[in-house]
Amino acid sequence: MKEKKVQITQLKQNERNPRYIKDDKYQKLVNSLRTFPEMLEVRKIVCNSDLVVLGGNMRLLAAKDAGITDLTVNIVDWPEEKQNEFIIKDNLAFGEWDWDILANQWEVSDLNDWGLDIPNFVVEDVDYSVLDDENVDKELEAMSDGVKKAIMIEFDLSDYDEAFELVKFFREQGMYLGGWMLNEMRKTKEKM
Repeated sequence: MKEKKVQITQLKQNERNPRYIKDDKYQKLVNSLRTFPEMLEVRKIVCNSDLVVLGGNMRLLAAKDAGITDLTVNIVDWPEEKQNEFIIKDNLAFGEWDWDILANQWEVSDLNDWGLDIPNFVVEDVDYSVLDDENVDKELEAMSDGVKKAIMIEFDLSDYDEAFELVKFFREQGMYLGGWMLNEMRKTKEKM
């Protein structure tokens, strides 16, 4: 691998690039490079010897739109198979965000401006009293052959995916989860 400073017009978009950034997120990337162009020096665009971009196609487009005219790139001399592997691996998003750390260490507006998709964690007060209405109970019972599906169980975001998969698994096994949960809650209550 070698570094080389090139005019941005010498670089070629990779027609086989499988990733893209659309609309608002793309504009955030452009603005990010305008205000913090040093990022391109630290996280260089990777090209093959023909200056076809293997990693950083969206950064290249955004850099052009941000008015950047030259870049230092990393040039690799790899066989086509390794180039293809790099194109995919460079675009994989391994890992997950620790939302507690992000919420406590950074400003939400900054994270949003920097392009991070922030889920809406605001739990609004939900009026469950509608479920207490006698007519709703009768309607639910009539619709579900005696099985009600109206209890909401809250999970921490970090537990949600696992809970979803476990519920799916036990349902596929034919388990009646409501009865099992009720028994477990009774046992726990007795111990308290």
